[in-house]
Amino acid sequence: MRMLKENRTTRYLLYAIGEIFLVVIGILIALQVSTWNQERQARNKEKVLLQELHEEFKANKAQLEEVISFHRKAMMSTKAIIAEFPIKVDSLDLDSFQVKSKGMGYRYTFNPSQGIINSLVNTSSFELISDPELRKLLVSWNDVLADYQEEEKIASQVLIGTITPYLIKHFAFFDGLQDPRIDLSFLESTEYENLVILRHMNLKDILGTDGVNGELGVIQETIDRIIELSAPPEE
Repeated sequence: MRMLKENRTTRYLLYAIGEIFLVVIGILIALQVSTWNQERQARNKEKVLLQELHEEFKANKAQLEEVISFHRKAMMSTKAIIAEFPIKVDSLDLDSFQVKSKGMGYRYTFNPSQGIINSLVNTSSFELISDPELRKLLVSWNDVLADYQEEEKIASQVLIGTITPYLIKHFAFFDGLQDPRIDLSFLESTEYENLVILRHMNLKDILGTDGVNGELGVIQETIDRIIELSAPPEE
């Protein structure tokens, strides 16, 4: 009789242990499924963010390329004017020279869209970005942008604050150099030469010199790499 009771107790214990084991296994499975779901949702959110980031920086690249094309046109104009130094007004082709002078005044600045990158870096959404290199590039973006924009800012300040006021005094708004009231002798002055050279140097600082692109090269490489790392995987 006693052995029967002991056997019954043993069976109850084994049954209880089995029930507990099944409950624990069920909880672990549920937790694992929940973790999988959370990871899947996080990766889906990351895909959406990367797509938005990819499109934003593709647009920024297009804008930068357009801005740089105008900087290059302006620098070509200054280079062409410098090639005329020292200028002799009597032998100067005024129509051609006026086109160069206008080209020297091209003033464009890079103002990229930053809505997506700011919403990433400044919120918890940044934790969804899994690529460590991309995370590093996004964090450093503002510094890279500021370094490049500083060169444009300096060039714009010189153009607006120094060169343009000088040219306004010597160019007619409508007829330019063709206006008979204009004293063209200013073109032969060292002051005019220095202003053109200064403009040329500012543009070279933006575009880089002697094959070294400087801040422009850094921002171009950064944009290209962000576009590459945020691109959707090939099917």
